[in-house]
Amino acid sequence: MLFVWTGFLLTARLSPHQGLAPIDTLMLRHGGAFVAALALVAARGWPRLPPGRGLVLTVFAGFGFPYAAYLAFTFAPAAHGGVMLPGMLPFHIALVWWIAFGEGWTARRLVSLALVATGVGLLAFDTFRDHPGAWRGDLIFLAGGMSWAVYMAFVRRWGVSALDATLAVALCAAPVTLVVWWSVAGLQGFAGVSAGALAFQLVYQGVFAVLVAGFLFTRAMNALGAATTSTITSLVPGMTALAAWPLLGEPLGAAGLAGVAVVTAGMVFGVAASR
Repeated sequence: MLFVWTGFLLTARLSPHQGLAPIDTLMLRHGGAFVAALALVAARGWPRLPPGRGLVLTVFAGFGFPYAAYLAFTFAPAAHGGVMLPGMLPFHIALVWWIAFGEGWTARRLVSLALVATGVGLLAFDTFRDHPGAWRGDLIFLAGGMSWAVYMAFVRRWGVSALDATLAVALCAAPVTLVVWWSVAGLQGFAGVSAGALAFQLVYQGVFAVLVAGFLFTRAMNALGAATTSTITSLVPGMTALAAWPLLGEPLGAAGLAGVAVVTAGMVFGVAASR
């Protein structure tokens, strides 16, 4: 899941350079996921949860989280997305779980969060100073991360399985996105975009970022708990920043490298404490 989510951030950052607007990338994401989900439905059957709950999950995981990411990447580089989405997710989870379930913070978890916060701060210092206008994207990233945390809270409260949640989002999101995309952009939104870029985003965003990552993340949360799972995702900022260096030409300095090390230490401490 870490590798797929890192790839999601990198490919989402790549999409504006391929000529895709955020709504175009969202359409490719949901279109690819819908086709793949239909194949799973033929083999396994429809999601086993009420339609209303499926729609609620879709609002937060199908629209709030991905569209915020695609929109924010028009303002901010890949490292920002890594820091502000999965990097801040442990704090979003801690806040939402405290409000929704009254879950307190142990001393060991506070130490883990402090280490993660320090590492994220070093990454932020290293990358944010070179992009002074990226604060708009950063705020949008925070909204997207909160949307994902709320999705996870509903999955826990309703006891939804990983496959049911993933299929519900994939099936419900595509028809709505198709109507909105057609009214806003239509086929002209793909004008000037190469067939290879369209196929790549269709497969990666639709199959891997929605079905594979969505299933693995929800399965991990159901098996390990939200706190442990979100702590593990704090590795993604460092992985994204390191990968964006050679792939997207977005370098990382000494503070960023130190931040990767500190975030990793916080993740290991947090997961060890939870075991």
